[in-house]
This record gives sequence, C-alpha cells and structure tokens, in this order.
Amino acid sequence: MATREKRLAQFDGSGEPPPDQPVEVLCEDHSGTYQLPFACRWVDGQWRNEKTGGAVEATVVGWRLPRANSI
Repeated sequence: MATREKRLAQFDGSGEPPPDQPVEVLCEDHSGTYQLPFACRWVDGQWRNEKTGGAVEATVVGWRLPRANSI
C-alpha cells in the first residue's frame, strides 16, 4: 500500500487548478488517501464532478493534471 507521502507526491498540483480543465484529485478520510474515480473541476471555490456537476463531498488533499488514458 502506498504511503500518504508517496501519494501526495504524485498529486503535485499547487494552488488552484486551471478553471477550464478537468483534473484528478486525491482525497483523504479516516481510512487513508484515495483517488476519486472521476475527473473534477474547481468551480467557484468548490470541487465538482466533471460530468455531473455535483459537489465533491470529500476532503481533497491534492490534485494533478490528468495522466494519459486515466480519465
């Protein structure tokens, strides 16, 4: 299992992501860190599901631009 530090290092986005581009996000809860299985956008100060527009109800701890064939 990847450590928290290794996962965070893979999600190297800093600051706010580009508003016009979907990104991959890393979330964290009491069980550990996990990547959401869908792309997200940062909209008006809130993470949203790229396809549904629904708010992400998780603690996002990192983001990165999509990797090839991952979204």
